[in-house]
Amino acid sequence: MPNLLNLKELTKQFGGLVAVHDVHLDLDQDEILGLIGPNGAGKTTLFNMISGSYLPTSGQIFFDGQDITKLPPHEIARLGIARTFQLVKPFGKLSVVDNVMVGAFLRTSHTGKARMKAQEVVSFVGLEPFADRPAHSLTTAGRKRLELARALATEPRLLLLDEVMAGLTPTESVSIVDLIKQIRQSGVTILVIEHVMKAIMSLSDRVAVLHHGEMIAVEAPAAIASDPKVIEAYLGEEYEIAPD
Repeated sequence: MPNLLNLKELTKQFGGLVAVHDVHLDLDQDEILGLIGPNGAGKTTLFNMISGSYLPTSGQIFFDGQDITKLPPHEIARLGIARTFQLVKPFGKLSVVDNVMVGAFLRTSHTGKARMKAQEVVSFVGLEPFADRPAHSLTTAGRKRLELARALATEPRLLLLDEVMAGLTPTESVSIVDLIKQIRQSGVTILVIEHVMKAIMSLSDRVAVLHHGEMIAVEAPAAIASDPKVIEAYLGEEYEIAPD
């Protein structure tokens, strides 16, 4: 199975602070890879470099074999990388469909086609009953689904999810896990940051662990759950992997 994303010796410094240091990571086509680590470990900084918001201090990023290290965010998005944000900020007064159309305009300048794409994606993420309602009327769970829809409307090949389950109830998190699995089945590769360990362990093919900006492990979920380095750095001695 070919790699879709390759991170090579990736480092990001902010003055004297090294947020990410010498990270190597390969992500396979059609894989779901979970990214975990303590707060401040460098996870979102890594997303910001992949999506073009931050320029790496050193190292390279390859997407489908192409060096995208210095490309601006709009060109990276056009190549097929989309992301969600931890803090969801929809256009509150616009309808749900109109919010999603913003993403759809990446692929077309035709309003009718953008609206059709938006309606299709809104239905896919389970927001069809709310399609014509203003975005500010959605619950937290609804806004998370809207954030997913806006990203999916850009027709990504790689989707970066930044804590898409934050603030959700356990039942809502299970529902989002099922949706993420459907997104993968539709042909989208996924890199997901998440603190809900039960979700990340059931969802991911592999789990990568960042600690103080360094990648300390990339293994199958069961191996991560029993890795002494990971337990010491993040999971804690009492952690046990949840059964499927």
